[in-house]
Amino acid sequence: NPEEVASRIEHHSEVSPGYHMNKKHWVTVDVERFLDEKLLLSWIEISYELVKAGLDKKAREACDL
Repeated sequence: NPEEVASRIEHHSEVSPGYHMNKKHWVTVDVERFLDEKLLLSWIEISYELVKAGLDKKAREACDL
């Protein structure tokens, strides 16, 4: 969600537009400076599920192994 991306960049100095990715949909996180590990892990899980949902059935099933 582009609004979430903009909010993350605005509210977290450790977050910047995605490096080598669509900057409208992805962010880069400086994990050495990002202190909220629980929040970071939730962002990773959300991203993983979004990418997985866009895969074909065979590739999605491979993710579940």
